Amino acid sequence: MASSLNFFSLHSVILLLYTPFVLSATFTITNNCGYTVWPGILSGAGTAALSITGFSLSQGESKTLDAPTNWSGRMWGRTLCTTDSTGKFTCGTGDCGSGKMECLGGNAAPPATLAEFTLDGSGGMDFYDVSLVDGYNVPMLVVPQGGGGNCTATGCLVDLNSACPTDLKVVLQTEGGGSENVACKSACEAFGSAQYCCSGEYGNPNTCKPSGYSQFFKNACPRAYSYAYDDATSTFTCAAANYIITFCPSTTSQKASGENPQAAGVPLTNDTNNMVYLGGDQISFASPASLPKSLSKILPLLAVVLLPLLV
Repeated sequence: MASSLNFFSLHSVILLLYTPFVLSATFTITNNCGYTVWPGILSGAGTAALSITGFSLSQGESKTLDAPTNWSGRMWGRTLCTTDSTGKFTCGTGDCGSGKMECLGGNAAPPATLAEFTLDGSGGMDFYDVSLVDGYNVPMLVVPQGGGGNCTATGCLVDLNSACPTDLKVVLQTEGGGSENVACKSACEAFGSAQYCCSGEYGNPNTCKPSGYSQFFKNACPRAYSYAYDDATSTFTCAAANYIITFCPSTTSQKASGENPQAAGVPLTNDTNNMVYLGGDQISFASPASLPKSLSKILPLLAVVLLPLLV
């Protein structure tokens, strides 16, 4: 009887190892800014909405969300949000037009820094990017964890609002009578021309080329999309990963280098044992505590199957 049980258990282990699992991806969104950020989330066409589409994160707060492996969509940070006397919720940047804290299918009003994801896409890979095509409002970093493949970190870590070209600046008046640069428009948003928007006769990669304005974004944030056809250096892939999205990530070893403040290398997190450098040819990433997501899901099942062998 014991021999038969052992054979059955070992056979079950083998089946478990080769059985595909329907897994979820975890997004951990953290606000390291010195002000409140209200993340917004929009699911792609034909993709179910997540359980929450907008919420508030005070300084230092984090929130974790689960998404099915075939999810696609975008996430962004809203700033300067208020609720008026009628209960209508609006934001100074990144507003999604719902009138509520949850976006409920509303998209980010430009300018806004976007994190975009297509999970379990072609070849079973996740595709992700940080985009400045719709402009910029807040520093953002995306770091994959526990996945397979290249799994490069990407983002825009620097404050572009203060350095934004005059033609692209979004300026709000402060209560004291002063002004504050709160966002940086794309050239498409600022001028609306087909050349900058990659539309009409410029609606293909052969005719739509980088402009001086898009190059401003690219110089500062080399891994972020700077215009519509910036795919080659701005789209990244990873298999079965979880993702950490950080607003205002720490830049504890940043050195300016001309118009590219990331060229000298920027650490992504406060943990010096878990460091990624953007803007260079090489990426160093060490996360000894992380396991591939598929393995972390299988281990509890293996424990149940193997338990009879220990009795």
